[in-house]
Amino acid sequence: MTAVAVTGIGAIAPNGKGTDAYWKSTVEGTGGITALSRFDASRYPAKVAGEVPFDPAAHLPSRLIPQTDHMTRLALTAAAWALDDAGVQPSELPEFSTGVITASSAGGFEFGQRELERLWSKGPEYVSAYQSYAWFYAVNTGQISIRHGMRGPSGVVVSDQAGGLDAIAQARRQLRKGTKLIVSGGVDGSLCPWGWVAQMAGNRMSTSQDPDAAYLPFDSKADGHVPGEGGALLVMEDLASARQRGAEIYGEIAGYGATMDPKPGSAREPGLRRAITTALDDAGVSPDEVDVVFADAAAVPELDRLEVEAINAVFGAGRVPVTAPKTMTGRLAGGAGALDVAAALLSIRDGVIPPTVNVCRAPEYDIDLVSGEARPARVRTAVVLGRGQGGFNSAVVVRAAR
Repeated sequence: MTAVAVTGIGAIAPNGKGTDAYWKSTVEGTGGITALSRFDASRYPAKVAGEVPFDPAAHLPSRLIPQTDHMTRLALTAAAWALDDAGVQPSELPEFSTGVITASSAGGFEFGQRELERLWSKGPEYVSAYQSYAWFYAVNTGQISIRHGMRGPSGVVVSDQAGGLDAIAQARRQLRKGTKLIVSGGVDGSLCPWGWVAQMAGNRMSTSQDPDAAYLPFDSKADGHVPGEGGALLVMEDLASARQRGAEIYGEIAGYGATMDPKPGSAREPGLRRAITTALDDAGVSPDEVDVVFADAAAVPELDRLEVEAINAVFGAGRVPVTAPKTMTGRLAGGAGALDVAAALLSIRDGVIPPTVNVCRAPEYDIDLVSGEARPARVRTAVVLGRGQGGFNSAVVVRAAR
């Protein structure tokens, strides 16, 4: 079976723009969750978020700025960084040999709100916000494809917080079918009134106004998550061809598993444990070979309990380090899993597990939670978890390149 390598990372997050800046902040435990400033949130119960301050003029051609919204600009920038990091120019590769597969979930609300405002002020000749939102899912992928001349297999995956992992898995499938190179992952988020209300409807957002106490997964004080924006895009290619061209290789996407939770009230087991074991089996990795688990970290007590039960059922209670660096950024919807995969690859490179900040692990959660500060460790294999509202469960196994 074709081994798939990651040769480029473009990370853009509330605590760092660019992979180096993001990783430095993450290892140091520096967060990017702040009082929401993108719009007036004083009338809403939730008031903090992981925002990415961003000047598009510093990163993108002026012609692209009027055509895009904030999230698409972040994605275009992350894609360019990833390709530069990989040292490739897709336009120089054979036509149709490169593609883009990304995740989106919250994205589109900001664009849709803009269309709603136009509809309200100028009349029905403007496209409806609903149509804009449905169409927007494809915008990030399309803009990246057009900008870099990537005309091969492309697509968008929509499965909330699990989406970034699902997109990476789909990219791996296409590479195994013969595509030469794919940009994959997710950059997501929607910090606008319409998007904010839509996310609040899920009843999983924290209403704490203290940025350091609003998002506390696995803590007895957990009462929901903080939304954020950003994510990561990865350059993925066949391991053998990456080595042939002398690329720096961060690691392999070695395994993947995905499940759906059963209908609520069915008394059947949730699907996360099976997603983990499926990913391990796919990678040919045993539980005792895993050096760290990057948790989904919902910060909803019942969901935290279920995640701990799944981790312990596979690895044994307290037998594997668990971390949730997203406590520094907020939950990034379709960008969350991809950013955690980037963090896992950087952990392998640098021999360090980033911390879960601000959290005091509740005694009922019997896990080895890496909190307080980063932990030096030999990391060769990592598991990244993602769960999306609606019952999505995904797991990806990342390991050092063989």
